[in-house]
Amino acid sequence: MKNKLSGEKFKFIFLGLIIGIVVTGGFMSRSNNSLKGISKVVKSAIDNIKYWTCSMHPQIKLLEPGKCPICAMDLIPVKEGDNNLSEYSLTMSEHAKKIAKIQTTKVQRKFVEAKVRLVGKVDYDETRLAYITAWVSGRIDRLFVDYTGVSVDKGDHLVEIYSPELLSAQEEYLQALKSVVDVEKSHLDVIKETTQDTLTNVLEKLKLLGITDEQIEDIKKNGVVSEQMVIYSPIGGIVISKEVKEGTYVKTGTRIYTIADLSSVWIKLDVYESELNMLKYGQKVEFETESYPGEIFRGKIAFIDPILNEATRTVKVRVNVDNSRGKLKPGMFVRAVVKVSFSTNGVVVGDDLLGKSICPMHPEIVKDEKSRCDICGMELKKAEDLGYVSKKGESLKAPLVIPVTVPLITGKRAVVYVELTGTDEPTFEGREVVLGHRVGDYYIVKKGLEEGEKVVTQGNFKIDSALQLEAKPSMMNPHNKKNQEGSHH
Repeated sequence: MKNKLSGEKFKFIFLGLIIGIVVTGGFMSRSNNSLKGISKVVKSAIDNIKYWTCSMHPQIKLLEPGKCPICAMDLIPVKEGDNNLSEYSLTMSEHAKKIAKIQTTKVQRKFVEAKVRLVGKVDYDETRLAYITAWVSGRIDRLFVDYTGVSVDKGDHLVEIYSPELLSAQEEYLQALKSVVDVEKSHLDVIKETTQDTLTNVLEKLKLLGITDEQIEDIKKNGVVSEQMVIYSPIGGIVISKEVKEGTYVKTGTRIYTIADLSSVWIKLDVYESELNMLKYGQKVEFETESYPGEIFRGKIAFIDPILNEATRTVKVRVNVDNSRGKLKPGMFVRAVVKVSFSTNGVVVGDDLLGKSICPMHPEIVKDEKSRCDICGMELKKAEDLGYVSKKGESLKAPLVIPVTVPLITGKRAVVYVELTGTDEPTFEGREVVLGHRVGDYYIVKKGLEEGEKVVTQGNFKIDSALQLEAKPSMMNPHNKKNQEGSHH
């Protein structure tokens, strides 16, 4: 307060001296230019101006306005009240702002969309693989499918096998049938029931050995056993593996074929851990293959591997895709894109799953109402309860975003320059902010800015450099000033 009063007293004394000199005629003999200079000094004192400086060369400090002797820019006033501004602030004239080509934009709230680009390959749908094994020990007399890649339909014959165990079971069945006929005229119900139970047990044994109902009916009709039994395909698909050759003796459980139903395939994508939090179940995925350039295939994320591959630092993400046209072949490389929208609450998957019921074990099973899974019979749960979509009534507020050209990022810090309001001249203040995801051409702002504030999009480095020329701390290196001061002691 004392310093302020002394300053005011100095102004009045200074003004008195000037007026006295003018009155006594001391200045009347000087040139008009000198009079103009003095009037400028007087005006500066009245307007509470400390000195005049150049916004681009702040080392220039003059007592009167004019042009910068270095760059010829108009000098700007520095007032006593400017001391109330932050040490990270800079004031310049409108003309200086134009010359420095400083541009600003408003901080706004809006939904922004990012594109996560992934690579992967086509794989078999593990739920549609069938393993053809020997249900009994015996000898492979014939392989109807003798090479891989053959397409088979459900019910097609695959293998003809000779097995003493099968022969014995057929004989038991024929004997049981005969016994049932023989005891029909018996008056003892116990014998009838025992004979019928024996027949039932033999029938069950034949089925457990892999004999179909049609084969059992043929044995009953013809009354003779078959030396070779035929194994049929339980599904339609492609034979992708053949494990035995004709004449090979096999044991119970020996794998003969592997058949894959390719009407549906899996796309396994590699996701880096830095992008993992941008993906969720149910998100739509678009991808292309080298074989069909320009053709877009679509699917949905059905599974995210809970384990990270330490060698590649990636996680496998599975996409279920319909392949009824048969274009996608296991092993094909694909390039995929997942479009991700963000809100203040996190990732917005979209509302296409809102109100739907999903199987926790098989997320590809989606139904309009609560029921049971077609695959495992598990009771379906609401998509909202599983976290696939936001619950009804929850507000999805648009995030606060700034263009990527706004922040100056150094290490872990992000700095922006904000144009202050309510100032006579353009004034910019440095501010540290906390950024979220980069989404396309925008950064999501988590902390440090408010909606509607103006931030510098072009000229950030010029402002930061000007601060350093004024011996103010740079926002890029806020401790530099302290270090410099310490080095002088």
